[in-house]
Amino acid sequence: MSRRVALIVLDGVGCGAAADAAAYGDTGSNTLGHVLEEVPTALPNLERLGLGHVGMLRGVAAVADPSGAVTVLEPRSAGKDSTTGHWEIAGIVLDEPFPTFPSGFPAELLDAFTRATGRAVIGNRVASGTVILDALADEHVATGAWIVYTSADSVFQIAAHEAVVPLTELYRACEIARELLVAPWNVSRVIARPFIGSTGAWQRTANRRDYSLQPVAETLLDALEAAGVARTGVGKVDDLFASRGITSVHTADNAAGLQLIEEWFHSSRDGFLFANLLDFDQQFGHRNDVRGFAGALAQFDTALPSLLHAMRPDDLLFITADHGNDPTTPSTDHARERVPLLVAGDTVQPGVLPPRPTFADLGATVADAFGLSWRGCGTSFLSQVSAR
Repeated sequence: MSRRVALIVLDGVGCGAAADAAAYGDTGSNTLGHVLEEVPTALPNLERLGLGHVGMLRGVAAVADPSGAVTVLEPRSAGKDSTTGHWEIAGIVLDEPFPTFPSGFPAELLDAFTRATGRAVIGNRVASGTVILDALADEHVATGAWIVYTSADSVFQIAAHEAVVPLTELYRACEIARELLVAPWNVSRVIARPFIGSTGAWQRTANRRDYSLQPVAETLLDALEAAGVARTGVGKVDDLFASRGITSVHTADNAAGLQLIEEWFHSSRDGFLFANLLDFDQQFGHRNDVRGFAGALAQFDTALPSLLHAMRPDDLLFITADHGNDPTTPSTDHARERVPLLVAGDTVQPGVLPPRPTFADLGATVADAFGLSWRGCGTSFLSQVSAR
């Protein structure tokens, strides 16, 4: 089937505590609502599409006649990290969360990593990326030891100064860690965290890479590949699926990602675009930068008309998120939140839809739009958003 469908994930832009948020310690989290409450920000284009219907948003009205279809998606998978969220969007619902390591990683695991890479390990604790550099970057520069740390998510993060450890060596170390961190550890992601700078002025670079576990079941991307549908990735989506079914152009920031998305609309003949815009989460949510988060929302809103203008009559555009990351709370971790879903296109029947019980319904709807029989763990709602 010759058509184009784009799916943009605004990483971390949840819109209110999920029904089971209390089980995750996230009662009251509301990324979008709290950001706009603290930093009122005009989002006229998102408002026109219907964003005001996903919750009480200061300065964003619930317009009577939205130009798009709008609803919220409830998370059903156990867990609240990016891999879990993206896999659920693509049709996989996890019954058990990925393991986390609040006391650090076992000595036997780190010993094996040290032997395989030839470098010692320092850190091995839960920490934010900026705090761990302030604490350990000088020691790393002096000794060459890997800075290893984790978070509330299932991640094995390896930080190294680009002038001390070449990127190729850091990436190879991540590949080694990925090979080690399968069962029984089953760590969701190994993340390369390169940085530059000097004492008191450390700066993480755009050369981050994520190394995910292989998806545990067939995904939307697998189904599209089997059907011969072209797939284009923007941002870290290929990393989250272990490069299965998609390749992706990694971007330094949201601006670069938005440019690639617009170029795809202008140049692609057909196929599926899967994009992740990371700044909301990485640059602002994890750093509790409310003003920066609001600025990123405004940046996306400003770019939206150009994307919509580049769409062809039969195109579909889905805008959603993968979890929350409320920068107004003391935590710097992800939050268990429902996420917004906006659907745009000339064939879209505008209106407000009932909430959907799982992110997987989105993947099922994309599959339906391409005429596939695959639905994963979701149920298509294409008939409710498509006017023809």
